[in-house]
Amino acid sequence: MGLSVPSVWLNLDYYLSLLIWVVAIPVGLYAFIHALLQRADAFTAVDKLTKPAWCAITGVGALLLVISFGGPVSSFAILWLIALCAVLVYLVDVRPKVTEVQQGGRW
Repeated sequence: MGLSVPSVWLNLDYYLSLLIWVVAIPVGLYAFIHALLQRADAFTAVDKLTKPAWCAITGVGALLLVISFGGPVSSFAILWLIALCAVLVYLVDVRPKVTEVQQGGRW
């Protein structure tokens, strides 16, 4: 009598990849909308690319995240990964600085 492993455990990497994909889509859309709503001079004030450049980067990134059904296990896996990295660079590096320069100095 052998031990049977539930199929969930056998396909855990697939389910985790799908979870990452499902979470990445709203994150990408948020980054794109955030970039659209910011002032154009805020991007150049913090020595980043221009607003149209970041809107294009996050917009294309969000689009690739949406159309790559299956996320990292799809046939668009490399494009999906590049899109996720671009969106995360905006959220981690650009967004905080753009937001800070528009709010002014804090004590």
